Amino acid sequence: MLHYTTVPVTAFQQNCSLVWCDETLQATVIDPGGDLNLLLAEVKRRGLTLTQIWLTHAHIDHAGGTAELAANLKLPIIGPHPADQFWIDGLPEQSKRFGFPHSDAFTPTRWLADGDTVKVGNCTLQVRHCPGHTPGHVVFYSPEIKRAFVGDVLFAGSIGRTDFPQGDHDTLIASIVGRLWPMGDDTVFIPGHGPESTFGRERKTNPYVAGT
Repeated sequence: MLHYTTVPVTAFQQNCSLVWCDETLQATVIDPGGDLNLLLAEVKRRGLTLTQIWLTHAHIDHAGGTAELAANLKLPIIGPHPADQFWIDGLPEQSKRFGFPHSDAFTPTRWLADGDTVKVGNCTLQVRHCPGHTPGHVVFYSPEIKRAFVGDVLFAGSIGRTDFPQGDHDTLIASIVGRLWPMGDDTVFIPGHGPESTFGRERKTNPYVAGT
């Protein structure tokens, strides 16, 4: 069965998720934006073997630690969708602009597309392409435990910003309605920032998507 824990990282308190298979103790990290010492300490504390890096999108607070972690541990980088390559290429500039430690650009080992699957140990998650916050944003969904790791697409009470380059509000709403809601009202989502919620709760109470 899939398990996960959330480790807030960077000054932006980005929810980096460590997910693992309880049968193999193989783990992947979703969105290692920084503070790699905290992430690796959690991996060690739980007796896990880190095997992959998965990215929802390539903003600095989500992807800033990726190149360093991949190089140090020889890990494959999985995701996001190729439309975020320009954000990856801009990571060195993003790190300067937002006061982050230097972050190198990289080329993912594997790009992701809507309908793909990814595996950690014996656990399989579904991939959904959810553009709007960034054009190449993806989310990871585990039907087994009814959890979705949604990055900055949706938050408890809010939605992702769309004022960055190639962001688009209408596209984001379409992604939420068309790609997230079909996962079911009882699905718990882990956002890129802030507390968890359920899709059902957001459909009722989130002012940006209520009634959709």
